[in-house]
Amino acid sequence: MVGYLRSHFNVPIEFDTDVNGAALGEYTWGAAKDADSCLYITVGTGIGAGAVVNGELVHGLSHPEMGHIMVRRHPKDSYEGTCPYHGDCLEGVAAGPSLSRRWGVQGAELTKDHPAWEMEAYYLAQALMNYILILSPQKIVMGGGVMKQLQLFPLIHSQLQQLLGGYLQLDETNANIADYIVPPQLGDNAGLCGALALAKKALAEA
Repeated sequence: MVGYLRSHFNVPIEFDTDVNGAALGEYTWGAAKDADSCLYITVGTGIGAGAVVNGELVHGLSHPEMGHIMVRRHPKDSYEGTCPYHGDCLEGVAAGPSLSRRWGVQGAELTKDHPAWEMEAYYLAQALMNYILILSPQKIVMGGGVMKQLQLFPLIHSQLQQLLGGYLQLDETNANIADYIVPPQLGDNAGLCGALALAKKALAEA
């Protein structure tokens, strides 16, 4: 498709995933603009993540599929998961549809002290631990519809610190964790801003 558009419109074109766009947007103009590397995680109808290192999005054989890592089950969770491929992978147990099917109501209808949020933080903190140990990003931004429940952030911070068990002696994962794992500054415009950043990059390299 990219080649077709380039040949017909004779303009430089960049093509990437929505979550990679959001990652680049937050890296360029948002919560991670002062970092050399960042990870953007979206938790909504699905779960995905994009990583930026020194201004470049991380790609490999394909785009990263960080929402499909396996996580340990919460001891009180009997829900089988929603992922049609893996059942109870991260997306299967922590994306928006799993919240509504497990608890019988939409996540936005749950009270801020509902046990659903502790369970959600339990799963997301496991994912963050893996991402931090593998990628070591300088900033982590968590967006998407589910993460608009801001009470999740302190729960995730606490769960992550318990999981790490003091293994990483870093300010970012200890005293400054609230400044390390943050909501997006660009809100719902992160993806659009990332698309603009991709377009500017394509034009500069043309």
